[in-house]
Amino acid sequence: MKIKGLRWFIIGLIFLATVINYVDRSALGIMWGSEGLEGSISHSLGLTKNDYSYILNIFMVAYALGQLFSGKLFDKVGTRIGYVISIGVWGISSFMHSTVRGLFSIAFFRSTLGLSEAGNWPGGVKSNAEWFPIKERAIAQGLFNAGASIGSVIAPPLIAALFVGFGWRVTFMVIGSFGILWIIPWLLINKAGPKKHPWITAKEQKYILEGQSKADQNATEDTKGLSLKQILSHKESWAVVVGRFFLEPIWWLFVGWMPIYLFDMYHFNVKEVGMFLWVPYVGAAIGSIAGGYVSGKIIAKTNSIDKGRKTTILIGGVIMILGLIATVLIGNTPERFVAIVFVVLFGFQFAISNVQTLPSDFFSGKSVGSLAGLGGMIGVFSVIIMNFLVPIIAEVSYTPIFIAIAIFVPLGVGAIYYFAKNIESVEK
Repeated sequence: MKIKGLRWFIIGLIFLATVINYVDRSALGIMWGSEGLEGSISHSLGLTKNDYSYILNIFMVAYALGQLFSGKLFDKVGTRIGYVISIGVWGISSFMHSTVRGLFSIAFFRSTLGLSEAGNWPGGVKSNAEWFPIKERAIAQGLFNAGASIGSVIAPPLIAALFVGFGWRVTFMVIGSFGILWIIPWLLINKAGPKKHPWITAKEQKYILEGQSKADQNATEDTKGLSLKQILSHKESWAVVVGRFFLEPIWWLFVGWMPIYLFDMYHFNVKEVGMFLWVPYVGAAIGSIAGGYVSGKIIAKTNSIDKGRKTTILIGGVIMILGLIATVLIGNTPERFVAIVFVVLFGFQFAISNVQTLPSDFFSGKSVGSLAGLGGMIGVFSVIIMNFLVPIIAEVSYTPIFIAIAIFVPLGVGAIYYFAKNIESVEK
């Protein structure tokens, strides 16, 4: 049996895994509520906003470590088994949230969730490097990243409906089952890489392999990846590390704190959060696909990976800055706020699909997941710092937070331009 366009079935499954990833991680914030909101997690367990910040950071610390660990894991065992381990653990962890009784137990399962969910990103980057020619990697990454946005669109109304109908414990049982079920089609379809898959057509196999770098073409399962020290000896690697340090907090501010912002500023309940929260992620989904498409078009027209990546990242950066300034100047109603965040997250995803593709532009084989994981880990560390500061600053105003991450945008984009003078393979 041969399947035309097999690579799109693979990225489709990873897209679905990313949707599940964001449904699982979004559930806590959506159902957290406030201390006086009956039936919410915080009310049921007697927890506060400070407890939420601790739990959020426990997740982020585990997520940071998971980025580095899973990058090495995927390089060692491959994407097929790496995903089974990653999504299997996070599905069980999400399900077990239904059993928590207080701060300690919820923090424990939040840590195992963060550790395992992190694998989705280095795994996705590595899979795209295996299954797509260079000119299609940004659009593949955009489709993969769109899963995060679609998951964030689906999560608020889905979780709010489950919460209203069955309560938060049953909600965790339901969404935790999604990831475990996903493993079945993944093992059935993703039998091997494009060089050995029995279902790939000769035409598609030739198209993929000839469109990859020479280092990719020469890589085999026995090819040894570089150590992190060797990877960081290349200046270009720092474009990924520093760029993601400054850019990651923009996305995570809204993922982690937007439900709490709506609870605090507009006194929303869980149902109202479900009605509003999905809107900005539609912008993010469109930005993911648009950023990959634009980058691919520029690369095809100019035959320059450097121009395609950098131009798209710069455009996304400008959109982010304008949107973040607008949150301060005119985002004074819930309708305006979510509309502005729609623009911010469009810009973020327009750029980040290309930033996350950089490891596969610079390296091949078993080094790709390692750099992707390292970049993700460093990015999460800046998010952890932000999460400690947000509840303190928010006691006075959220405005300084929006100003700070607006400043981060040119620092992140500038780092990519500075460290990566020319985006191309460093493996000569």
